[in-house]
Amino acid sequence: MRYLIGFREGKVQTLPAVSGQGEFPMRLHSIYIYPLKAARRVPLASAHVEERGLRHDRRWMVIDAGGRFLSQRDVPGFALVRVGLASGGVSVEAPNMSRAVFREPCPDAATVPVQIWKDTVEASSAGPEAEAWITAYAGRPCRLVYMPDNSLRRLNPAFASGIVSFADGYPLLLTAQASLTCLNSRMETPVDMSRFRPNIVIAGSEPYEEDGWKRICVGSVCFRVVKPCDRCVVTTVDQDTGAQGKEPLSTLGRYRKRGSGVYFGQNLVPEHQGAIRVGDRVEVLE
Repeated sequence: MRYLIGFREGKVQTLPAVSGQGEFPMRLHSIYIYPLKAARRVPLASAHVEERGLRHDRRWMVIDAGGRFLSQRDVPGFALVRVGLASGGVSVEAPNMSRAVFREPCPDAATVPVQIWKDTVEASSAGPEAEAWITAYAGRPCRLVYMPDNSLRRLNPAFASGIVSFADGYPLLLTAQASLTCLNSRMETPVDMSRFRPNIVIAGSEPYEEDGWKRICVGSVCFRVVKPCDRCVVTTVDQDTGAQGKEPLSTLGRYRKRGSGVYFGQNLVPEHQGAIRVGDRVEVLE
């Protein structure tokens, strides 16, 4: 019998799964990357797992005039910036803005220190045209930067070793369809999984079963499940409209609160590189 890990009154409790459920194998339901941190997701049928995350994921980022990262916490309208993978760079489109293509800076381009949370990391400027475009859209002075291959942002050693892109903290974020269904059953208006900005979404598990995982394999690639994801106000931004409200954070706070955090999804660190594909079998190793 499989077991669920539940949150109640700030404590973790293990609950038996409903009899007759969990008999079908878990599968990789969907894959997403976010080439520009804070911008719209890009769905993929397959992806290559690298040490710092999925290839092309969160290698571009918007910073303010002081070099600090900007996200949908600062500009909810970033949710409406559509990003595409172009040869050697990215294309961007947004409401009332012309389409633009920005190339990756040369490998030997000068770098500047940028701040993301408590980390300071080197990044390359995307240039004046990119700065003008993103400033015009955001309505505030900002710049677009790129993380080159030789820029190494280290993981929090309290939880894992390795490197990460401009993601909030870890190489990949996993969520589960069953957990979203459970959440939506508690709300008047359901929300889409896009609110949680995952990299991989699992189907076939029990609600919140992922809370108890330590190691998993997706296809032939194995991951350590290192830390539950503490959710913030970005979840309250509708990723299709840019409108902001109170849900789903309000509802999550009533039954997924632990200490000062509200949790949904799990952070992953890859154990090796390889390809994953939608439909891959997901196995729990620990």
